[in-house]
Amino acid sequence: MLEINNLYCGYDGIDVVKNVSIKINRGQNISIVGPNGCGKTTMLKAIANLIDYKGNILLDGKEIKDFKRKDLAKKIAFMTQTSQIYFPYTVYETVALGRYAHLDGVFASLSKKDIDIILNCIETVGLLDYKDKLISELSGGQLQRVYLARAFAQDPDIILLDEPTNHLDLKCQIEILEHINNWTKKNDKTVIGVLHDLNLVQMFSEEIVMIKNGEIISSGKSKEVLDEHKLKSVYGLDIKGFMIKALEKWK
Repeated sequence: MLEINNLYCGYDGIDVVKNVSIKINRGQNISIVGPNGCGKTTMLKAIANLIDYKGNILLDGKEIKDFKRKDLAKKIAFMTQTSQIYFPYTVYETVALGRYAHLDGVFASLSKKDIDIILNCIETVGLLDYKDKLISELSGGQLQRVYLARAFAQDPDIILLDEPTNHLDLKCQIEILEHINNWTKKNDKTVIGVLHDLNLVQMFSEEIVMIKNGEIISSGKSKEVLDEHKLKSVYGLDIKGFMIKALEKWK
């Protein structure tokens, strides 16, 4: 459903992502990994058509650039790290923002179907009892669950995740990723996520794409990609050896 061919993109005329080509099928859960500054987030921004790019990004055979913004919002949702709160909306009002791409006009009212979807998405992330609470009163983990419910309410084919669990405690990280996995499998959706914790990557992703200096070094199942030699080449560190040594501390 998503085909990327010879992708180049970056900022101020300098390409951060270079010659990336990949095909992603419906229902896949993919993590993009690599060191800071290697182009992971830049690649997501190009897929969301938030920055200019060279090459092709085809969604169901249609170039991303050719989608109208509202139509693209029906196809792709982009969830980042906890966003700054500009207005004290309630949980319900925040999640409802995900439905506006599906409304007929700016002043159209939410239908019963829209309201049911909003409430179902809030319930999916375990916040139904908080639906009338102001998001400014929530914890960081709860707030990320609200933004996740908003992405679910958007009902996209693809959810792009840019370090959605950053700054959250381990329990919150696992809960967020479990909500994502359960929702995508139930609805046959595609997830493309940027995660730094390779333990979480192995637990929650079916496919992994490893990037170094803007180029794909390896892609496939976790055992193929997270090879100790590849990891050392990309990160400059014996990550597997470090993790095994750390695990021994728990014995």
